[in-house]
Amino acid sequence: MPRHTSARLTSPRRAALAAAAALGAFTLTTVPAAATATPAQLATSKTNGVAYLKSLQAADGSYAGSGLSNEWAFSALAAAGTAAVDVTPGGDASKNARSVYRTLLAGSGWPSSSPVVTDYERAALNAYAAGIDPARVSASRNLVADIYRHWQTAEPGYFGPSANFNGTVFAALALNGARTTAGQTRVPQALRDKMITRIRANQHNDGGWNFGKAEGDPGQLGAASDIDMTGAAMAALCVSGVPNTDADVVRAKGFLKGKLIATSGAFNAMFGVNTDSNGWAVSGLNACGINPQTGDFLTSRGKTPVDFLISQQFNPGGGFKYLPSDTAPQAYASIDGLRAVAGGGFTAAPPTPVTSGAPRWVGESALTAGTATTLAVTVDDGTGDLKVCSVSLTPTGGTTTLGAVLDAAPASATPTGCVGAVTPSSGSGTITSLNGTANSGTNTWKVSVDGSSFAAASRGKVISVGDTIALRRGA
Repeated sequence: MPRHTSARLTSPRRAALAAAAALGAFTLTTVPAAATATPAQLATSKTNGVAYLKSLQAADGSYAGSGLSNEWAFSALAAAGTAAVDVTPGGDASKNARSVYRTLLAGSGWPSSSPVVTDYERAALNAYAAGIDPARVSASRNLVADIYRHWQTAEPGYFGPSANFNGTVFAALALNGARTTAGQTRVPQALRDKMITRIRANQHNDGGWNFGKAEGDPGQLGAASDIDMTGAAMAALCVSGVPNTDADVVRAKGFLKGKLIATSGAFNAMFGVNTDSNGWAVSGLNACGINPQTGDFLTSRGKTPVDFLISQQFNPGGGFKYLPSDTAPQAYASIDGLRAVAGGGFTAAPPTPVTSGAPRWVGESALTAGTATTLAVTVDDGTGDLKVCSVSLTPTGGTTTLGAVLDAAPASATPTGCVGAVTPSSGSGTITSLNGTANSGTNTWKVSVDGSSFAAASRGKVISVGDTIALRRGA
């Protein structure tokens, strides 16, 4: 997943240059890759890779904090079958990785004084993999609502400044990939469609993508794409419900195929062959259900991208090199390499813990009276003018109501303009008009929570901590 020189998502090669990890104890001999990695090779790679990632845990149990962060390890560990709650420093369960990470995310000082949307996307993807409900980190921390807050009303479908296209790609990955604890996609189809449209519009003429915006710019659309963002963008389409037979996914697959190096199975990335770029590309293929070891990705010399990744791994140390010429493992390369070899996309559902009594999932169960909270809200009046926002309110009990959320929205929603007039304006009855659009015949206002089926919307509907609320007018 994105490695980054700060808490933000950035290009893998920049982070690799900025953060070369010199963990000599894990620098042993590499194992040459055989053509098409066998189940035994994959199992060994996963086992050793998990051991290396466990070695990155700090003495206080953390993987994330100020400066460079290794929290993407949670996505790789989950893909490899290891629960974050089972990862402890010296066996101290009180400092297990999941609990320490949840405490970090819930803190008032996280992520920084000047956060960007990718901070929340990164956190949602990794919280989910760690077994933390991203919408219910605490009574006051809802990562889904945090992402919604960065919706671009002037450019619907983008999250964060559109020039930073990766913010929109990772919004799609997080909002669609980080599902509810029951496995349900929590965001409505209308929102998914807006993101899909923007991702398609930024696909370059060569079939790939890059980190910056290309939509509407013939020069950028005609520019060369890179491996990294192509893997992420095609994964974003697939987790949003686009099938791998879709023309744009097929074009992306063709772009990656064209970058394969026959002798090694590596992808020839813009800045040269490296583990991070290969890992992102393989994770994109994995997310789309495309086997990276057969068909188009088995070269004429019998090599695959997975072969290349395994050839980059030190065994039994388990870490991965960034560049083929490196003599020591690098943390981000090891995370990206392991996640891809383990078959992961850009996040993974948490495995069942082996720690006795540890639940698979943790999350806040109720609102706290007097403690401000945020809720993710979409309003779809059926005209295509989708409203997306984060609504802040201070509840008076362990739950609130849809009416209370809508009443708070005009003054507290970010972005503004998401919710206006509501009829009725009080009580608990059926909502008959919202934002000036009234019920008409079978076209009435309905509500869905956390991806549930839409049903008649009433002011009295109970809303709980972290609920993702979708309002829609239609039959």
